[in-house]
Amino acid sequence: MVKKKQKNSGNTIALNKKAKFDYELSDRFEAGIVLLGWEVKSLRAGKTQLTDCYVIFKNDEAWLLGAHISPLQSVSTHYVADPTRTRKLLLNRREITRLQEASQQKGYTVVVTALYWKEHLIKCEVALAKGKQEHDKRETEKERDWQRQKQRVFQTGNRE
Repeated sequence: MVKKKQKNSGNTIALNKKAKFDYELSDRFEAGIVLLGWEVKSLRAGKTQLTDCYVIFKNDEAWLLGAHISPLQSVSTHYVADPTRTRKLLLNRREITRLQEASQQKGYTVVVTALYWKEHLIKCEVALAKGKQEHDKRETEKERDWQRQKQRVFQTGNRE
């Protein structure tokens, strides 16, 4: 009998929660990301921030801008580490053209929603996003509060 490996629940490196609040996310794609050795070590330690990052397209290639990966103290002193450098995303040609065409429409952009491990590789979840209006954001907040309140009522009802 062959045992199946348990899926590790701790495979998420970083989430961009602000993207879910500020944008209406539609299509999601999984992209590889070109990293340097010190960046991989920093990601293992969880020293990254995706708050203001987005994707641009140059020469039919996708590039990640604004992702902040803090260098570790153990990085060599003779190497200058740039925490916010532009990193190349690895996508199929069809995915790049689809995202590029969609992002040229008014109101659409491409944002990064998560960084995670997939076996030994670091993957980046990219989503096509449309900006929300202020009233849409308030509606999202109301819905979240209502779900929280409903959950509390069900929990207290089960205790009695």
